[in-house]
Order: sequence, then structure tokens, then C-alpha cells
Amino acid sequence: MKYRIIGTTIPAVEIKFDAPGETMYTQSGGMSWMSEGISMSTNTRGGFMKGLGRMFAGESMFMATYRADAPGATIAFASTVPGQVLPIDAAENGGMICQKGAFLCAQDSVNLDVAFTKKFTSGLFGGEGFILESISGSGMAFLEIDGDVVEKQLAPGEVIKVDTGNIVAFEKTVKYEVETIKGLGNIFFGGEGLFLTKLTGPGRVILQTQNIADFAGRIAQFIPTKSN
Repeated sequence: MKYRIIGTTIPAVEIKFDAPGETMYTQSGGMSWMSEGISMSTNTRGGFMKGLGRMFAGESMFMATYRADAPGATIAFASTVPGQVLPIDAAENGGMICQKGAFLCAQDSVNLDVAFTKKFTSGLFGGEGFILESISGSGMAFLEIDGDVVEKQLAPGEVIKVDTGNIVAFEKTVKYEVETIKGLGNIFFGGEGLFLTKLTGPGRVILQTQNIADFAGRIAQFIPTKSN
């Protein structure tokens, strides 16, 4: 399998299969275009409960798998908002934990599972929901980045505090917890909400410059409403 990233504003990853039998999977409706010589199948990838868990993690319950029936067949998966597509090696350092909605597509040898935060409060108030996504196994996976990608390599004990909507993924060695913003004035007038996500190294952290929820809120201000 070979791949290339196409486009800059709303990019796509285009996959070229080297041999028959190679496969890629994505959430339902995630494919943008493909050549002849590719067959498609749709299932829950692991059963009903696994599909249900992915649904709560921000992905579709059913996943679409695309199999090459001829060498040289191509298929593309595009991002849904302005940003970037980031390739990651699922086998590197044991995989990564991702925020819901970050997964775009992956080789069939990559596992996409739900991942529970260690503390209930982290999931309940962290802004990404109680369930995150775990990417592991072997092969390439591709993440959807809102805006530009920023990577941090945290040293042991090094801390970074992030607005939760700006987190894309982090290695499993990174500790994840939620911290309450101190001071009533900061809470009510600071504009950052009540909580920040605290990430403690060691490990790689991937951030994005755009918070899609904030962006949607800005757009909503300009949508005309029907007057009575």
C-alpha cells in the first residue's frame, strides 16, 4: 500500500493498493472516490457491542471495509472540515488514544477500540465524553485534524494544559485528567469554560489549532433565524 495527501484546505488521503487483498476501512460514508477493482463490505467490525461503543466515541456504528481486487486500485478518504490529514503508525510506542471524531481511516490490521478514561470525572467533564478511542495493532491509520497540527513531545513529568477541543491524540504513556479553572472571575468571564485538560508526560501529544465546536458556534451567530 502507498498513500499520498492531496489538497491543502480540505485535504484527502489517496491510497494505492499494491496487491489484491489489501484493505482499508473507515466509518460509514467516509469514502470520497475510488477506482474500479475495489469491493466494499459493511459490518460492525467486532460485533454489536463494539459497534455501539464506537458510536458513543463519535464514530459510526457500522464501518465500511474496502478490499482491492486488482493491483493498482486507488481509493480516497477526505476530511470533513478545513484542516489536515495526519498519518500515524499504529504500532509505534503501543498506539495512541484519540478524541472522538479524529479517526478517518486505517488499514485492516489496525484496531480501533473504545478507551475509558481512568477517572470518571475526566470523561464526564472533559468535553470529549467518557469514551475515547484507542488505536493499536500494526499498519497505518489516518487522523483528521481541524486547522493546523501541533505536536509536543512531553518529557517525564512535563505538563501541558489544553482546551479539550484542541486535543487530537496522545500516546498511552501520557496521563490524562481534567483540572478545574480556579477563580470565579476566570470561570464566568474568562471565556475558556470550567475545565481544562491536563496532560502529563512522557509521550507524544498531537494538538489542533481549531476547536470545531467553537468554530460552529461562531458560524451559528450569522445564520438568520425565522422571525415571528
